[in-house]
Amino acid sequence: MALFDPAWLEGMYNNLARVKDHPAYFQRWARESAEARETLPARIDLPYGQGVNETLDIFPAPVPDAPVLVFIHGGYWRAMDKKDHSFIAPAFNDRGICVVQPNYALCPGTSEQPVTVPGIMLQMVRALEWTWRHIAAHGGDPSRITVAGHSAGGHVAAALLACDWKTVAADLPAHLVRNALAISGLYDLRPLQRTPFLENTLKLTDADALRASPAFWPAPKRGQLYALAGGSESEEFIRHNAMIRDAWGRNTVPVCEVLPGLNHFDVVDALADPAHALHRHAVQLLEA
Repeated sequence: MALFDPAWLEGMYNNLARVKDHPAYFQRWARESAEARETLPARIDLPYGQGVNETLDIFPAPVPDAPVLVFIHGGYWRAMDKKDHSFIAPAFNDRGICVVQPNYALCPGTSEQPVTVPGIMLQMVRALEWTWRHIAAHGGDPSRITVAGHSAGGHVAAALLACDWKTVAADLPAHLVRNALAISGLYDLRPLQRTPFLENTLKLTDADALRASPAFWPAPKRGQLYALAGGSESEEFIRHNAMIRDAWGRNTVPVCEVLPGLNHFDVVDALADPAHALHRHAVQLLEA
């Protein structure tokens, strides 16, 4: 069965191999992100916890009580960094939106401190709790938090929309995450258990792959998820994009689109482009 053939899975999920000029994207992102941190009144590396990589960056809005965009970076839970994605902030700041970008520990961690996908998901729960408690001091409205993420970050963004915040802390609002935007997200982690370039890094057990897959969860009780993927991505990423709407329904996932001509990295550029439909989708969720 193709779904479990390692060579086929490698071709479907290895985006670095699929997009040969990926180093050019990463170099440009790093350059533009450094410029954003230098030119915007950013708050860099604020701790949201005591664990590995538990820091976040805030790009405060120029106006008070602003909607808040929390952006979670991709990299298959094993690579990349928030600092690689600061270039997303200026276009949203220009619209009066406060941008928060958290980091997280990367798989596999160490033998003393192993890092798992479920563990990363819990780190992001802590990052969102911190944001809700502290973002007002940075001009953000804690009642207007939208989470967006790319690839692995899209997976986590969907999961955070479905989080039962009352089990995290009794004083947290049930609707802590107002809406979510998942860009090229992954919602069934079982194929990644057998994907050669990932299996020994993620070390997903059968139990973890199931419990960390939003496609097998009930639809969130509140909020909406917009699910989008690039039209030039692999059939598997496009399948995942449709899968979350099939799982959660059109009421919860009213927007489920494939964006023509975009690969796994172009799609991140589209988020930062005010003229692109993907950016407008994000703004629609933020201003809802």
